[in-house]
Amino acid sequence: MASEKEQLSVLFLAYVLLMLVQEMSGLASTRSSSKMEVEALLKWKSKLDNESRSTLSSWYGSNPCSWRGIVCDPFGSVTSLNLLNSAIHGTLHHLNFSHLPNLVNLQLGNNQLYGNIPPSIGDLSKLTHLNLSTNNLGGFLPTEMNNLTFLIILQLSENKFVGQLPQDICGGKVLEYFATIDNHFTGPIPRGLKNCPSLYRVRLQNNKLKGNISEDLGTYPNLDYLELSNNELYGELPPRLGEYSNLTSLKISNTRISGMIPVELGNMSRLHILDLSSNSLVGKIPGDLGKLKSLLELSLNDNHLVGYVPQELGTLSDLSRINVAGNNLSGSIPRQLGDCLKLQLLNLSRNSLVRSIPVEISKLQFLEVLDLSQNLLTGEIPGQLGLLQKLETLNLSHNQLSGSIASTFKDMASLTSIDISYNELEGPIPNIPGFRNATNDVVGGNKGLCGVIASLHACTATMLKGKNENKKLLLILIPTLGCLLSLLFAMGASCIVCQRVRKIEASSIDGSNENPWAVWSFDGRMAYESIIEATGEFDAKYCIGVGGHGSVYKAQLQTGETVAVKKLKEVVDAEMASRKAFEREVHALIGTRHRNIVKLYGFCWSSRHSFLVYEFLGCGSLKNVLNNEQRIITFDWHKRVNVVEGVAYALSYLHHECSPPIIHRDISSKNILLDEEYKAHVSDFGTAKVLESCSSNWTSFAGTIGYAAPELAYTMKVKEKCDVYSFGVVTLEVIMGRHPGDFISSLTSSSSSSTSNSTASSWPLKQVLDQRIPSPEGEVLGQVVFFVKLAFLCLSAKPEHRPSMQQVSQKISARRSIMISTLEDVKLEELVDPGCFPY
Repeated sequence: MASEKEQLSVLFLAYVLLMLVQEMSGLASTRSSSKMEVEALLKWKSKLDNESRSTLSSWYGSNPCSWRGIVCDPFGSVTSLNLLNSAIHGTLHHLNFSHLPNLVNLQLGNNQLYGNIPPSIGDLSKLTHLNLSTNNLGGFLPTEMNNLTFLIILQLSENKFVGQLPQDICGGKVLEYFATIDNHFTGPIPRGLKNCPSLYRVRLQNNKLKGNISEDLGTYPNLDYLELSNNELYGELPPRLGEYSNLTSLKISNTRISGMIPVELGNMSRLHILDLSSNSLVGKIPGDLGKLKSLLELSLNDNHLVGYVPQELGTLSDLSRINVAGNNLSGSIPRQLGDCLKLQLLNLSRNSLVRSIPVEISKLQFLEVLDLSQNLLTGEIPGQLGLLQKLETLNLSHNQLSGSIASTFKDMASLTSIDISYNELEGPIPNIPGFRNATNDVVGGNKGLCGVIASLHACTATMLKGKNENKKLLLILIPTLGCLLSLLFAMGASCIVCQRVRKIEASSIDGSNENPWAVWSFDGRMAYESIIEATGEFDAKYCIGVGGHGSVYKAQLQTGETVAVKKLKEVVDAEMASRKAFEREVHALIGTRHRNIVKLYGFCWSSRHSFLVYEFLGCGSLKNVLNNEQRIITFDWHKRVNVVEGVAYALSYLHHECSPPIIHRDISSKNILLDEEYKAHVSDFGTAKVLESCSSNWTSFAGTIGYAAPELAYTMKVKEKCDVYSFGVVTLEVIMGRHPGDFISSLTSSSSSSTSNSTASSWPLKQVLDQRIPSPEGEVLGQVVFFVKLAFLCLSAKPEHRPSMQQVSQKISARRSIMISTLEDVKLEELVDPGCFPY
């Protein structure tokens, strides 16, 4: 009888033989499958146009694993077909999907495909990622798409699809990202979505979907983004929306929903954007919305809402946009809105608001659009509104406002669109850009306006008498007082210079050791009078820009030299913040000498005019250059690389060579000035912070929204890494030709979400480069790729993962050009790897 050991040996041998048989069977099956895959793909290629076949020139032979856009498994079977942005022109009719049984990833977005989706797509039983967006595909979706039960990503946006969406598209309960934007879909929201707890992003906007929204939505614990705007949905918003605890964006505008806004929406603690505009909502705006501490944008305009504007909105310190126009709101404008210090747009128009405009609105220093038109507002326009130095659009028309407007608007050079028609205003119109080219339409319907608009009567002596007498008195007293204060301030600043002179001599980059007052020969009175004369006492026609704490003027002196003069707000109206900003800027620049930092020549602080005098840089700000379609043609890739280098060197100098270190806190394209040779100069140190070793270095928020580091949302401690993040944003802006906006957040989310294949990280680099100039080639292409990698490293969400500016400048100085053969082969996902630049 065989021993136990012999029996085990026999069993093991039998097991090995069985595995070999199965493997050989599998290999035979794989070879057969691979042959079918090759035939299916080559047949599809043969039916495409000549240009598309040329794009797929690598598609030949019997090994598809080396073809463009193809990825295989270890056995040689095709698992991924990715031809995003490849200009493929043709149909899918001749692509037999049933011969691609192991396909997991199908990416054909942003091509020129047309016609129907063949029913054989339902045979892709293993498919997890499907992207057919941005084509010309149309015909109804085949019902066989309901068989794709393993789909995680489904993108059908920007096509010409009609009919209904697949009703059981989430049969496997794993769908995370579903997008059908800009099609012609009709019928209900897919019933399968109601029981699809895996959903992360749903974007069905701009279709013709119909259905009761209160019945079509389920419970989604992971949902981050939901947009159903521009459809034909009806019903009331379900209170269970408040259970979407991870939702950051809720957009259901321009539909037919009715009923009241559920108070439960106040429970969505992570919500950034709430857009319920252009519906038929009734009732009051819930005060519970004041609990949405992360809210950035609130749009409830064009509904039938009643009651007051909730004062609780004033607690939402991060709000950048409030639009509740076109409702039936009553009561006064809550003064608490003045605490929403980051507001850029405030639109309360087309309501029944009463009483006066609260002076607290003047605290909104980032406000760009203010629309209070078509209400019942009374009283005078607060003179403090003149402090809104970034305001570009102001509409106060169709109210009952009275009094004079001259003193309010006289320094608002940033205003480009003004409408004060149909009020009870009187007196002279100020001579500012917003009024010079205006017509009677924006001032008509008032009782006594006069001035620069051609259709108005000229102002009489009686109207101007009081103003002129006061002006004469001020012209006598103020310059004298200003010069005395200027000399006292100069003495204090000289002490600072003395304390830092050794450090300056040691760290000066350009070898310059000129006295910052030399251009004025230490004659304060001559300096003051020269500036006043050169700017026509700061006439708006000399204004070349507007900053957070004042306006910048171009001044050509009698000596022939041209300088830039930054005039701060009038002392009588300015808050303490303006003086602090002035002092910070002087203290930061009085001892700095670097070729990439704007030079400060002198300053004057007085109760009449307070200003700083800089070198004049002819090309203006980086932001202006990027927005100028004529100038952008000459702003080539070589110049752009040099601009980024210059900013990096300046920040490294401020952080690591100044003692104590200086943090700029507002690095943005508007604060980077360019000379005629496009050399970068960092400017505007009004928010700069000197890091003192004996200080906690905690401060209030400063910076420009869109450039500020994400940690500033929860901490106000000043660190160098805040400037590093802003540098990363500016670098991308220079390369893209526009502010990167949501592109940054999509890259950040791609690193942590399983939906990364559908995010911006999978785009080719060519798609995000500035398209207004020829693509970079050769060595310059390598440099552009280098800076994109560097920008991504600086944009890390965690400050500790960002390099220091010293490390950045060292890498720039020591870099070797990256050899890139063709731009088409560079994908952003290859550049987002932090390991590219270990430090």
